[in-house]
Amino acid sequence: MTPDDEPAVPARLADSFGAAAYGGAGWQARAATHRAELGGHWAACGIENEWSPLKAVLLSPPGPALGEAAASPDAHQLLAPVDLARAVAEHAALEALYRAEGVSIIALPGSETHPNQMFAADLFAMTPEGAILARPASEVRAGEEVAVAAALAAARVPILATLTGQATFEGADLMWIDPETVIVGRGLRTTTAAIAQIERVLGGIGVSVLPVDMPWGVMHLMGMLRILAPDLAVAWPRRAPHAAVAALMERGMEVVFPPRDLPEAAVNSGLNVVTLAPRRIVMPWVDGDDGLAAMRRFYEAHGVEVLAAPMGELRKAAGAVGCLTGVVARRG
Repeated sequence: MTPDDEPAVPARLADSFGAAAYGGAGWQARAATHRAELGGHWAACGIENEWSPLKAVLLSPPGPALGEAAASPDAHQLLAPVDLARAVAEHAALEALYRAEGVSIIALPGSETHPNQMFAADLFAMTPEGAILARPASEVRAGEEVAVAAALAAARVPILATLTGQATFEGADLMWIDPETVIVGRGLRTTTAAIAQIERVLGGIGVSVLPVDMPWGVMHLMGMLRILAPDLAVAWPRRAPHAAVAALMERGMEVVFPPRDLPEAAVNSGLNVVTLAPRRIVMPWVDGDDGLAAMRRFYEAHGVEVLAAPMGELRKAAGAVGCLTGVVARRG
């Protein structure tokens, strides 16, 4: 081909000024906000409270790594050796319960390397506009957030931020108390540096952060305080942070306390619940456990409907229903 045979350069290539691609006639500005595009370009996801009807969760069943950890439970942050087959069966029953309730599930395969990956609530926190990835505090759990990030992305759930530097944060330390305010527990798992990063992210979408200090020797805020309805929460007396309970009371919420004569294990497991809808929860259950039976009666006495999920094996891993459930969407 000679220069004389070459095609002429289109006028638009010769002078692109005024073309639609450069903002000229035909340019279509993106009008919708990011939040308005959830359920369109992005998946329908997001939360702004702890009690609206549960619509979607992320679950990761116990994987081979949990079975291998049975030989050295303390080294893997387990309370006791866990029987993998029984744990898998209990997790499957919880998944079936959610499906029966119409809850969509983002499934993350069980891990071959991280025995605690099944505790999905720790690995991200949901906002009205997407997820904040956690950065687990222990070396045993380092890297679990990578698998969760991939699962959320594959499900078209936007990720707003990833914790950086030396900051550590676990999602079970963050709780929504109204659409403009979250409580974040500062302690063993979530650091001051992490809270500063979370404040910057949430401040960008008009949400304030109330940091509260956790007592020494506890794991997560989730284990001290649960919100069951717009007007009802339950707190562990002398363990739940004073500022957190006060913030709920200031918003007109009734805060109730489990009977003080219950064994610690019963309250610990009995608070590890997930709210399905106002005054409707899933709680851990072990046949013959009088403490959990007392916790169930306590909830029911306050007008809360209780659905029970077998947890006799899984609670040996230092978690239960709430820890296993990564909440992705609630809708009012």
